[in-house]
Amino acid sequence: MSRYLFALGRSVARRRWWVLTVWVVLLAAAIGFATGTGGKTTDNFTVPGTESQDAVSLLQQRMPAFSGAQMQVVFATPGLAKVTDQRVSGQIQQVMAGLQGLPQVAAVVDPFRAQAVSPDQRVALGSVQFSVSAGEVGEGTLDDVDRIADPAREAGLEVEFAGAVYPGFTAEVPHTPEVIGIVAAFIILLITFGAVVAAGQPIVTALVGVGVGLTGIMGVAAFVDVPSAATSLALMLGLSCGIDYALFILSRHRHNIVLGMAAAESIPLAVGTAGSSVVFAAVTVIIALCGLAVAGIPFLTVMGLTAAGAVLVAMLVALTLLPALLGFAGDTVARFISPPLHPGRPEEVARIAAYEPERTAGHAWGRFVTRFRIPLLVVGIAVLAALAIPATRMELGLPSGATQPESNTAHKAYDLVSRSFGPGFNGPLLVVTDLSQATSPDAAQTLMSRLRQQPGVAAVQPAGAGDGLLLVQVVPTTGPDDTATADLVTRLRNDRADIESGTGATYLVGGTTAANIDTSKKLAEALPIFLAVVVGLALLLLTIAFRTVLVPLSSIVGFILSVFAALGAQVAVFQWGWGASLFDVTKAQTLSFLPIITLAIIFGLSSDYQIFVVSRIKEEHTRGADAIASVQNGVAHSARVVTAAALIMFAVFVAFTTVDNPIVKPLAFTLAVGVLLDAFIVRLTLIPAVMALVGNRMWYHPRWFARYIPDLDIEGAELEYRFARESEAKVPQHVTGAS
Repeated sequence: MSRYLFALGRSVARRRWWVLTVWVVLLAAAIGFATGTGGKTTDNFTVPGTESQDAVSLLQQRMPAFSGAQMQVVFATPGLAKVTDQRVSGQIQQVMAGLQGLPQVAAVVDPFRAQAVSPDQRVALGSVQFSVSAGEVGEGTLDDVDRIADPAREAGLEVEFAGAVYPGFTAEVPHTPEVIGIVAAFIILLITFGAVVAAGQPIVTALVGVGVGLTGIMGVAAFVDVPSAATSLALMLGLSCGIDYALFILSRHRHNIVLGMAAAESIPLAVGTAGSSVVFAAVTVIIALCGLAVAGIPFLTVMGLTAAGAVLVAMLVALTLLPALLGFAGDTVARFISPPLHPGRPEEVARIAAYEPERTAGHAWGRFVTRFRIPLLVVGIAVLAALAIPATRMELGLPSGATQPESNTAHKAYDLVSRSFGPGFNGPLLVVTDLSQATSPDAAQTLMSRLRQQPGVAAVQPAGAGDGLLLVQVVPTTGPDDTATADLVTRLRNDRADIESGTGATYLVGGTTAANIDTSKKLAEALPIFLAVVVGLALLLLTIAFRTVLVPLSSIVGFILSVFAALGAQVAVFQWGWGASLFDVTKAQTLSFLPIITLAIIFGLSSDYQIFVVSRIKEEHTRGADAIASVQNGVAHSARVVTAAALIMFAVFVAFTTVDNPIVKPLAFTLAVGVLLDAFIVRLTLIPAVMALVGNRMWYHPRWFARYIPDLDIEGAELEYRFARESEAKVPQHVTGAS
């Protein structure tokens, strides 16, 4: 592989104007594609193979007007006023009448007609049934909802909204995290390289990659339902991976330049050596993200594929656009800054790393790890295991009003309804009853009576009828995120035969709450399968990469430790509320799809760092160094760049924790913790310690192994050897010709 990448790097550097032109055209085409198609993200979630989705399908066939999303409208009075007062009730009825006339609204339930007034008559609860799903409700319609409520607010009423769709339910992620991440990355790169040109190039290439990737995704969104969280995930990964992949290649190139190599020779050599690791790392991440399709949930599959597309673009940019820009830059990547407090320090550090790596901090860390390998293994594993303990108490769920920021209208509505009616009114179940084969005229009443008798049911009332179907609203005594509500859904389904007995009627339990419960259950069932697929892929890819068994096994054990430690930290902060005020967190269940996404991403990133660190150690081993020296020298060459790469990833993810979004915030936090733990505790400490402890046996493989596993030379040792031989062969010819 390294030979082909060497040829690619040389070709790109020579034809840099063409390469630059191609990427500019691609970026312009992607922007034009997104603008021309007018693609927008949506939150239309379908979960095939679940009862709640079957209920939606039945409604779409026979009562399409009731198959859409629902919205709750909560009215609360100030002071001693009551919603039943003539003036106040008139305002409420005026709002509900205005909502009835909006496009895409199928039905409106007046709180007084439904007797949805709190015992103290301070709060009234209305509802709106849309004829389309949440993602298809137009922005104009939601703007009109807010506008219609304004006169009631001006009259002193508090009006809040909640449900599957409401004004502001798809709050856009601001651009602030991107800016913070980019600034932090530039500072880290400037410290790492000590040169402005070298620090700026990974930023430029990553931004081009993100531009192509995100605009491409928005263009595709015109034809495929792309969840809004998918763009945030693609942005995080595209930006962080784009910078990191460029960093690894640029670091090798700058190292060559400092050693005195010409830029024209250094660029292809850097692409051929570090580029091999970049390809393997990117392919690992891409395969892991595509593996999210194992869950069988469309929105998760799309999230995985779009993120994988962003990583693919990041890889292609690093292998083509970066070498082209390096060709333009020439030797300026080694034009060092001179800080006022430490003049000449950046150049001194770079030359020490190139000529005397044993004097670097990385080598000192390698010596420390090899000397105290057993204590470090014990302490490192103990720390990760302790952090992972909360993960054993993980409770899965999906965002509800309770998980939104306190300033959000859905959170306010949730609190008002919980205090005035009970938490179950925030997430009623929708029981779709088919009466077409009913054996008695009292079948509907009999069925509702039996539903009222079920433990955990607070109220049962009809919500609509048509074409042989009866919609029954079942209100639990517990909230939508409570495990008791999930138990009620399971019980209503398991006891179906007894509840339906003698009526001839059949029913399906659906609604938003039931759909969320079904989604969480399906994701929990898919998690072990996905983990097995990921572990299997890791074994295969890393075995091919390093042509040994122990390296992949140690990588997988490290990956499992770091990912469950990250999940444990997430549970402690977001589910238990430890440090909630520090991180501005609203306590909630763990997002049902967070573990599987975290597994995919941390697996890919951990494989990145494993490849970059271990390939350097193997390179030293190939040159004949003993086990201890190989580890020390390998860590010396990789520690600085892996540290910079991990800190950049960490900075980008941390920047997104500032977003008040119940999906983006916990995901960014978990990934930030996972990257930090995996890079510094696992890849730069535990793995080198294990390799020093096991010694040369780490590289053992049976004789037959070499015949069937190809040598892809990802560390570029063979390429560097051939390049050195060719360079040596040129010197005598030049000298002879001159004489």
